[in-house]
Amino acid sequence: MANMTNRGLAVVTGASSGIGKATARRLVGDGYEVIAVARSTDKLAALAQEVGCRTLTCDVTSDDDVAALAQDVGPQLTLLVNNAGGASGAEPVAHADLDRYRTMFDTNVLGTVRVTKALLPALLASGAGTIVMITSTAGQMAYEGGAGYNAAKYGEVAVTDALRLELCGQPVRVCDIAPGMVHSDGFALTRFDGDADKAAAVYAGVDSPLTQEDIAECVSWVAGLPRHVNIDKLTVRPLAQAAQYKVHRAPIWD
Repeated sequence: MANMTNRGLAVVTGASSGIGKATARRLVGDGYEVIAVARSTDKLAALAQEVGCRTLTCDVTSDDDVAALAQDVGPQLTLLVNNAGGASGAEPVAHADLDRYRTMFDTNVLGTVRVTKALLPALLASGAGTIVMITSTAGQMAYEGGAGYNAAKYGEVAVTDALRLELCGQPVRVCDIAPGMVHSDGFALTRFDGDADKAAAVYAGVDSPLTQEDIAECVSWVAGLPRHVNIDKLTVRPLAQAAQYKVHRAPIWD
């Protein structure tokens, strides 16, 4: 059942699937008026029908699209969840596909900056704004085959940390939620160009990876804390993952 208390206006980017979709659904339940933002108009329409949120088709790498988002948001915004991003490929540096690197940087870093810059005046005007960055444990430790995604997520973390310093004394919190292994809609499939076998291998033998709803719960908690409480960084992993390189997997028998 939705909590009908008016919590203000929230924007969630990358909301057509995965963590973004689950977060939009959760925030509507928390009592926010939600604008769900993504590139897929059809998926957004389905989400709007399901949960009753507003939607806007928007590519965060487009200046014009983000300007239209700011216009739609209007003068005040309570909560911004910068979730749009993602990984592409898992090649070692020796075989790096620079087009993939460019796409990841444009979306995860420049897209996040573009949206934040456009909506920051409305967040400040609310007098009680919160920015939640969905980064990744890939932005805390590099791993083989992850250099492009690591670089993008490290960049996003750096932007987050700098922004928090720049807004010190202003009425906007800046929070970094860094998920570890999340079995969400399509993340691994996108990374491996739709190869279902490679995507499934990421989670093979892992007892209960995180779900997209787990991360949505974290967003809800961070955003709902008293205004004087800022969660600078929240690293979230499944119990089976002790570190980026340490994952317990049960034996897989044919």
